[in-house]
Amino acid sequence: HSSWQFADITLNNMKTAQHFFYQNDTLTVDGVPLDKLAMQYGTPLYVYSKAALTEHFRQYADVCKQFETDDIRSLVCYSVKSNSNLAILNILGREGAGFDIVSGGELLRVIAAGCDSRKVIFSGVGKTASEIRLALEHDILCFNVESFAELRRINRIAAEMGKKARVSFRVNPNVDPKTHPYISTGLKENKFGIPYEEALAGYEEAARMPHIEVTGIDCHIGSQLLDDAPLLEALDKLIDLFDQLAQKEIELKHIDIGGGIGITYDNEIPVAISDYLTRIFGKITAWKNAKYPGQSISMMFEPGRSISGNAGLLLTQVQYLKTNSDKNFAIVDAAMNDLMRPSLYESWHTVLPVAKRQTETKTYDIVGPICESGDWLARQRTLSIETDDLLAIMSAGAYGMAMSSNYNTRGRAAEILIDDKKAYLIRKRERPE
Repeated sequence: HSSWQFADITLNNMKTAQHFFYQNDTLTVDGVPLDKLAMQYGTPLYVYSKAALTEHFRQYADVCKQFETDDIRSLVCYSVKSNSNLAILNILGREGAGFDIVSGGELLRVIAAGCDSRKVIFSGVGKTASEIRLALEHDILCFNVESFAELRRINRIAAEMGKKARVSFRVNPNVDPKTHPYISTGLKENKFGIPYEEALAGYEEAARMPHIEVTGIDCHIGSQLLDDAPLLEALDKLIDLFDQLAQKEIELKHIDIGGGIGITYDNEIPVAISDYLTRIFGKITAWKNAKYPGQSISMMFEPGRSISGNAGLLLTQVQYLKTNSDKNFAIVDAAMNDLMRPSLYESWHTVLPVAKRQTETKTYDIVGPICESGDWLARQRTLSIETDDLLAIMSAGAYGMAMSSNYNTRGRAAEILIDDKKAYLIRKRERPE
């Protein structure tokens, strides 16, 4: 296919064509031409669609509402680490989202964005004493405890502050999520969570602590899952542990199945959110009605990538076209400090030309200016491009800007939000000064 035909096919596969599409042979975000954004704000530039962001959140929230009853509730806690821009947090907070955080800094972002700290779940294996105090001061919903040492630290600090800390155990169910090993978190060899076999004794210890209130059970087995079978297997283990705790008269108020549903980067077909949630709630409703009629239980979810990932792209400009032997390089002004995922995971991001050309195509590696051979954004891509052309690195709304750095003393990119065909600057470009 020529480059523009390939681009249209790719957009259709990504199921984001309603937000990222060609108009008059120019790639747009919700109808706003990317070349105009580059002219006004420069490159590299992150561009997000508010419509896509809210649409992806509502895929969770709307289905959850369908299954809510008087005694089955739900809360969708957006994973802040995937994209922590204040404007994005504010939008999701106004949509009713809770938030899954992994640092005190992320809690401060949630608060700065005007969102409710009482809808925050605090995960992460290395919570410091100051982070625990900060979370208790802001009365967060729950700590997801990941070790017995952490549990004891939380109890001690809560005692010093004269408070009672609500906790859930992040249980490691030893379920293989069948994803990249760097983002697999539910196996025995991973650093996350409390081993399933040790959780019952841990809950009994927590129940005896005077400044701990045991409220729930949690797991998160990995990220970019295309199949929900591992999540349903993990849920079965959580339900079994819930039953064992009930026999010990430890009554839990919520079950948190974590996040992890994947998105389409290339040609992947992830499980539909509605199908996944329907199976989750079907299992929960049948189990609860049979064993705990009348008891109130909340279901919690921690999606990140599936909300923000395909709501954004990274816009970059070609600086030079270079050929070494039989290898063609498109050297662009974005780099691994702007988008770390390809260097870190060897991950795929679709690359689209902003302007369609009917000229000869070549196969390029898309590389940045950083002094590392690992500084690449895409490899072996067939494109029809010239120097100064603009390229869109798609599916960059999650783990893009959030993982960026100042390596090589490069300022981090600006961020733009498109809302009703208007562009809003939601983070200024960093200057070296």
